[in-house]
Amino acid sequence: MKNEQHHATPNVISLAGYQNEHEFSAAARDALYHTIFSRRDVRGQFLSDPVPEEVLARVLTAAHFAPSVGYMQPWSFLLVRQAETKARIHAAFQEANQEAAEMFEGQHQAIYKELKLEGIREAPINLLITCDRDRAGPVVIGRTHIKAMDLYSSVCAVQNLWLAARAEGLGVGWVSIFHQQALRDILGLPARIIPVAYLCLGYVSHFKEKPELESAGWRPRLPLADLVYDGQWEKPVEDSLRAVLEEHQAKAQEKRRF
Repeated sequence: MKNEQHHATPNVISLAGYQNEHEFSAAARDALYHTIFSRRDVRGQFLSDPVPEEVLARVLTAAHFAPSVGYMQPWSFLLVRQAETKARIHAAFQEANQEAAEMFEGQHQAIYKELKLEGIREAPINLLITCDRDRAGPVVIGRTHIKAMDLYSSVCAVQNLWLAARAEGLGVGWVSIFHQQALRDILGLPARIIPVAYLCLGYVSHFKEKPELESAGWRPRLPLADLVYDGQWEKPVEDSLRAVLEEHQAKAQEKRRF
């Protein structure tokens, strides 16, 4: 009996240590949520200050550690820092942006024309995150039935980079108003490479309290409690969970933390 107890004790200690190693402190957990709730799509607040290579390497590393289907890691990161290339990209944006403005009507068109939707020339770094759909061969674990999973994986890399950048005090703006072929032509992308996210990256004068489109009256943040279902599509959750969801959304919007 004593021998059994002697052997059991180290196992308990080892398990406790294992659990502690994988727990976050309250401060670390708070910092994570603060980063998520403080993230903004930055357009007009970029500063010309250069981004140190050490900082750039950290946010790119965070992006590279994103989850990916079949561990195929389909992303690549194309840095755009030359003024001439930025000017060509900006011209491509302007062409598409003028077309986009005509797609809206009434008040939305008026708001749209007042919005600044890019910081291509102002941001010291532009970054295109791409998806190589052939990187892991024709048959990929997890992509056998949903072919777009590699694209979704690349978007996970975008989010990792965005949150890491916010934690570093960097702003990120996602510019999606392009004809994809224009990006292909300017940046010399092979046919198999999909441009996923064109990002503007740099230090900023400030981060806005609310998302810009929310402040401009374009659209409010939807109630989370209306978007969580229980077991079947559009079946509401119980009132107790709904109340907690509402409480936490209110805290996140007001305090940027729990």
